[in-house]
Amino acid sequence: MLDEFRKFALKGNVVDLAIGVIIGAAFSKIVDSLVSDIIMPFFGALGGLDFSNYYIGLNSAVTAPVLDEAKKQGAVLAYGSFMTVALNFLIIAFVLFLVVKGINRMRRNEEAKPAVPAPPPADVVLLTEIRDLLRQKAV
Repeated sequence: MLDEFRKFALKGNVVDLAIGVIIGAAFSKIVDSLVSDIIMPFFGALGGLDFSNYYIGLNSAVTAPVLDEAKKQGAVLAYGSFMTVALNFLIIAFVLFLVVKGINRMRRNEEAKPAVPAPPPADVVLLTEIRDLLRQKAV
């Protein structure tokens, strides 16, 4: 059973998938930082908005102005955090769309290039020469 698992784990597709997940996690952290540290503060400076602290208290005990403190007081519906995560998703989806579009363009360019025919094997060349010589003698 251990050998079978080792064969499965070391297959090319499984290793490629694992690498993709690791790169995706790192990319997700970059996008999270982009949204929370650059984009959201920019919107906040423009309109004095901070999406991360938008919430609705689900009971009357929640009165804190900051989401972290409000969560300590009781249940909250943190729609501002959801808006931030949704923006993260849109950015990741757009970037992945651009990556796939670029890869498809490169594939089309590769397919459009004319293929250089491989030279015929030596035996075919020799047989062609013999055929041509026989035609010359027959005429």
